[in-house]
Amino acid sequence: MGVKMNSSVTEFILSGLTNQPELQIPLFFLFLGFYVVTVVGNLGLITLIGLNSHLHTPMYFFLFNLSFIDFCYSTVITPKMLMNFVLRKNVISYAGCMTQLFFFLFFVVSESFILSAMAYDRYAAICNPLVYTATMSPQVCFLLLLGVYVMGFAGAMAHTACMVRLTFCANNLVDHYMCDILPLLERSCTSTYVNELVVFVVVGIDIGVPTVTIFISYALILSSILRIHSTKGRSKAFSTCSSHIIAVSLFFGSGAFMYLKPSSLLPMNQGKVSSLFYTIVVPMLNPLIYSLRNKDVKIALKKTLSKKPFS
Repeated sequence: MGVKMNSSVTEFILSGLTNQPELQIPLFFLFLGFYVVTVVGNLGLITLIGLNSHLHTPMYFFLFNLSFIDFCYSTVITPKMLMNFVLRKNVISYAGCMTQLFFFLFFVVSESFILSAMAYDRYAAICNPLVYTATMSPQVCFLLLLGVYVMGFAGAMAHTACMVRLTFCANNLVDHYMCDILPLLERSCTSTYVNELVVFVVVGIDIGVPTVTIFISYALILSSILRIHSTKGRSKAFSTCSSHIIAVSLFFGSGAFMYLKPSSLLPMNQGKVSSLFYTIVVPMLNPLIYSLRNKDVKIALKKTLSKKPFS
């Protein structure tokens, strides 16, 4: 394997979420349940949007991609995490670990930028409804989506390239349920100064830029909503945005809490708990938040379920 050049470690052992034996089986079923809900919710939403032509609008184009990203990144993490609860020793090869790190980062950064594309889309729909179709033309949507995945690739590439440079020594126990940046840096026996710098710069950009975009979009949306005179119109606009704000705060809040703090302040155990939010909870909640509070999705679901096969 080409990536193994300067590492004496050929595999890592993932310590998992907890080492208390009596919790392993209950936690296994809890997270298996979460994973099933995530897969069914996200694939369900992808299928619904694909099958219903009235959902082929910019908002649902982005929601389709959000569901795809959520499905992929929970699949990068959860199955390996579930093995922790049933195996005595959860081993991951060096190449497997770097691959998991890369794809986890690719999808997590893409998610942060697709959330900001969705906020911009809501801004265009609520603040400039008359020119909405021109503002969010198929070309614009495609370019925004391209930007999302390019940022995801750039972020993942930056971190993974810096990680492959490091040499890992005899102690290969990673204090986490996945190959994440900070727990891996703890295992390096070469200086991680560059890596920590990259974490601050790249994570700063990947959390900072989307947060600012989302914040500005919602501030403008809010001022525009307050100018709507009808109570019905106002509450409809509020309900569309409130679900989005819940998802965004959960995702960015837990992400910033994990990465943008001095590592000495927060022990890894609390870090593991906060990373549960953006790795397990958010991908599961997104389809629920965006679809249960949404009339179009409910109508599409009824229509799809009432279609008789072969009719």
